[in-house]
Amino acid sequence: MNRRTVIGGSIAAVASLALSASVKARDTDRTSARNVVLVHGLFADGSCWSDVIGRLQSVGLNVTSVQNPLTTLDAAADAVRRVLARTEGPTVLVGHSFAGTIISEVGDSPNVSALVYIAARAPDAGEDYAALAVRYSAPAASAGIIFDGDEGRLSEEAFLEDFAGDIPRARARILYATQQPFQKTLTQAKTTNAAWKAKPTYYAVSDADRTINPDLQRFMAKRMNAHVVSLGASHLSIISRAPEVADLIELATRGT
Repeated sequence: MNRRTVIGGSIAAVASLALSASVKARDTDRTSARNVVLVHGLFADGSCWSDVIGRLQSVGLNVTSVQNPLTTLDAAADAVRRVLARTEGPTVLVGHSFAGTIISEVGDSPNVSALVYIAARAPDAGEDYAALAVRYSAPAASAGIIFDGDEGRLSEEAFLEDFAGDIPRARARILYATQQPFQKTLTQAKTTNAAWKAKPTYYAVSDADRTINPDLQRFMAKRMNAHVVSLGASHLSIISRAPEVADLIELATRGT
């Protein structure tokens, strides 16, 4: 064994120990919380959390659903920061879909005790999410995005079949009618932070997702060393599998 091999092995060992220590420190620094802040993603508004909110409130949790402006990442992040600033005590921050980007950006707030990602993006700091996503087969919903200038929305067919495929059709049509359009610049922005590296993290994978590839979801969940649950659900598991989603969030509030 030569000197270069010894040095290389030593560096690798030190790096491995440092990563292990970081993960161990993050996983043991768990605090119970009585507050939950929910953030919605694209093609929706804050009311999409209604089925989850009722369940969390029934066990005594204080819940706030942020109205994400869907304009720019800075504006969306500021909307969440304002809610966190007026929320006293440990808080679990939850993001669905694109909102995973937002909670990754702002989740290092001192009162955030844990992060929960529901079929969500989870980029690293400065990462090009689009470049990451193309490593996986394109989800069907991507072809259904319609732009009117810089304003994007889902077509009715894509919304009903690919976004809300396991939601009763009558309700899915109501959700389609109330979808909030997004600005193209929102999805092109890169985060400056990856709060999941410093906070206990939970992830609910939607196994039947046609909006974010389930394999991509599993990759991101594994990368952040998250506590993972798999749901046989469409992208809108926050509605079709609301009890399980609420259970995962409640688990995060207990710090377990």
